[in-house]
Amino acid sequence: MGNICQREEANSDWLRRIASGLLLVAAAMLFAWTSPAASQVVLETTTLPDTAIALEIDATSDAAVADRIRAILGALDGYDAVDVAVQSGVVTLTGRAVNEAAVRQLDQIVSRVDGVVAVHGRVAASTNLGERFTSIRDRFVARLLQTLSYLPLLLFALLVFLLFYAAGSVLSRIDRIWRRAAPNAFIAAIYAQLVRLFFALLGLVVALDMLGAGALLGSILGAAGIIGLAVGFAVRDTVENFIASLMLSIRQPFAPYDLVEIDEDIGRVVRLTSRATILLSPDGNMIRVPNATVFKGRLVNFSRNPERRFTFQLNVDAAAGIAKTRAALEAKLAALPFVLTEPAPHVVVKEDTGTAVQLNCSAWIDQRTTNWDQSRGEAIRVLRAEMARVVNLDGRQHGAARQLVASQADLDASALPDLTNTEERDLERMVEAERRSPKTKDMLILDAPKE
Repeated sequence: MGNICQREEANSDWLRRIASGLLLVAAAMLFAWTSPAASQVVLETTTLPDTAIALEIDATSDAAVADRIRAILGALDGYDAVDVAVQSGVVTLTGRAVNEAAVRQLDQIVSRVDGVVAVHGRVAASTNLGERFTSIRDRFVARLLQTLSYLPLLLFALLVFLLFYAAGSVLSRIDRIWRRAAPNAFIAAIYAQLVRLFFALLGLVVALDMLGAGALLGSILGAAGIIGLAVGFAVRDTVENFIASLMLSIRQPFAPYDLVEIDEDIGRVVRLTSRATILLSPDGNMIRVPNATVFKGRLVNFSRNPERRFTFQLNVDAAAGIAKTRAALEAKLAALPFVLTEPAPHVVVKEDTGTAVQLNCSAWIDQRTTNWDQSRGEAIRVLRAEMARVVNLDGRQHGAARQLVASQADLDASALPDLTNTEERDLERMVEAERRSPKTKDMLILDAPKE
């Protein structure tokens, strides 16, 4: 119980101290408000004008200078409590001005009066809250009245700006104009946005010119340029990808469903967005390649030419008849039903290692109907069997004899499987399903001119 009472007494003492401090602050502010002596800061200055000093100065001229200075200060705000004394052209200023800025300006005003030799200022800058508040209130009221007087002109300028902006918006929504001027919908949308921005800037220029604030437009454009430069450095990669997107959409180096290789990534083209090229790999994985990489990197389009060549190597014993073996393999390769006659297949000697001769075999297929990987594998199987049949083998090599029997079975025409390009058709169906997604717009057009 005693501890509780002690805590209550401590809290009461703390509150009394806060109340006493607040009373002291209030008393000091009241004293500053009501006491002119305590609310003045004397700023003593001396100013020497650059004008020539007259040889003859009398009391009449001093009185004229003093009257002229009093008339000037009486016409200005903030100098009602300033006293002026002139002797031999030297002006002495005493009293009180509304603030420090008024004191500094006072010397400049007085020194411009004809007949002033020097200005000695001992004017105090008032810190009286009442005087300061009155000055601020007067300036605020004057600016408010000026704003109200400009209000009709301001509303009319705003109406002009809105009319220009509305005209640009209506023009940018006429799709048929921009579709004729652009190769695809993405470029057409950019054209429309540029037209809208142009009309908005034109309306802003006209509105500011009506308000007599043309210089403000230059400041705004300068600030916008600096901000745009800073933002450009910050989002340099994004801007680079965007520009690459524009160039790719115009050049069209590939089309949807094309099989391409971009920096060792192979896949079917799904779509071209404003930031990346989307591929579907043969494994069914989605690959996102930045457009800057696509534009600057190495790109191989396997689908642009329907005819595609496959190659492989076979090793023949160096003691075998190389010419006979090469001719037999070339004839067998040409006889395969999926191999094109034009361009013709070839089997050439590539290298002699000493123990074996390497033969390079190549043939062309129509990849629209024939699977490239399967046709290459079947060609290797059949030519390997043909080579085992042509080359004379030593009967003592039991392993080679068994290989010959197996190779004869590989030469059976019924062993040739169906090489229809069903895998590629499946990938194309997957690409088509991805392209039907309405979430992302495609910048590629099937019938657009290709690079």
